[in-house]
Amino acid sequence: MMIINIVGFLFIGLIVWWFWLYKPAETEATKENRIKVVVNNGIYQPARIKVKAGTPALIEFVREDTSPCGAMVLFPDFEISEELSLKQSKLIELPAMVAGEYPFHCQMQMYKGLLIVE
Repeated sequence: MMIINIVGFLFIGLIVWWFWLYKPAETEATKENRIKVVVNNGIYQPARIKVKAGTPALIEFVREDTSPCGAMVLFPDFEISEELSLKQSKLIELPAMVAGEYPFHCQMQMYKGLLIVE
């Protein structure tokens, strides 16, 4: 009985860490303010992207995931919504931005990412 309780608490701790405490590493864009994001296994890789403020950014999305949720990416702060074709590259140009954090996600907000502008 005690083992079941311990396993249950460990499982609860894992869920709390995964959904509320875990933050993926940040990846910086190149000097040209360009980065490649792969859509696969229910996530964006990388999901936290640093870009330079005051200059346009180019994000190349490559969709490897067959899930319908991975078929679209939205940048609500810039009113950008783009379809992502399977196994094809899609280049999205973002305007020059002021410093801040801008989320991006799929249409159901299951795939989530964060654009960090510094």
